[in-house]
Amino acid sequence: MKSARSRSKPRRAGTALAGVKPVSQAPVSPGDRAQMVALAAYYRAERRGFEPGRELEDWLEAEAEVDAALRTRQAAR
Repeated sequence: MKSARSRSKPRRAGTALAGVKPVSQAPVSPGDRAQMVALAAYYRAERRGFEPGRELEDWLEAEAEVDAALRTRQAAR
């Protein structure tokens, strides 16, 4: 039986960054940010069945999501 300590938090549905815990509080490099945005945009496209023609919308929404998460992380320092 698992103890209360060993249970992981459930992922929040709808975000690519759900359940991701930063390993360190070091600033995120531009390359890492771009990878995070690309992954978030991919998951957005996947949720809508990869329907063509909305790639820019996926990317812009993913950028906003990642930037908000990074601002929250920065504020928590």
